[in-house]
Amino acid sequence: MTDTHTVTHATFTLERDYPGTPATVFGAWSDPEFKARWFAGPGSEHDLDFRVGGRELAAGSHDGKRMTFHTTYQEIVPGERIVYTSTMGVDGAVVTVSLTSVEFAETATGTRITLTEHGAYLDGHEKPEWREEGTGDQLGALDRELRENSRG
Repeated sequence: MTDTHTVTHATFTLERDYPGTPATVFGAWSDPEFKARWFAGPGSEHDLDFRVGGRELAAGSHDGKRMTFHTTYQEIVPGERIVYTSTMGVDGAVVTVSLTSVEFAETATGTRITLTEHGAYLDGHEKPEWREEGTGDQLGALDRELRENSRG
C-alpha cells in the first residue's frame, strides 16, 4: 500500500486597523518580548531574531501534540513591510509551508496592516480556513496588546 500525498494551495488576505503609528505597530512585530505576548501565547516557547535572514520559533502543545512554527525573515523594510517564509510542524512532521507579507500603512486614526499569506497545506493535516482563523485570532491578540500596552 502506498501513501497518498496531497498539497492544497490557498491564499488569504486580512486587513486590520490598529491604534498607533506604523512605527509603533511595526515595533510590536520586531520587539521579541512584545511579540511573544500576542503571537506565541502563554506557556509557549518563543525566540525571535528579527533581521533579514533571522529566524523565529514559536512552539507549544495542543491536544497532546507538539506544534512548531519556524520562520525565516526574507525582507524587512522598517515601518513599512515584512516578508517571511514559514513551516508549521506537528510532532516533527511539516504540515504547512507558507510565504507571508505584512504591509503597514498610516491611516487617519493609526495604522492599517495588510497580511497576505500563500500556503501549501500538506497531506490534509491543516486546512487553509484553520490557518486563516488562527492568524485572525493572533491579529486580535495584537490589537489587545497594543491597546493595553500603548507603545507611544
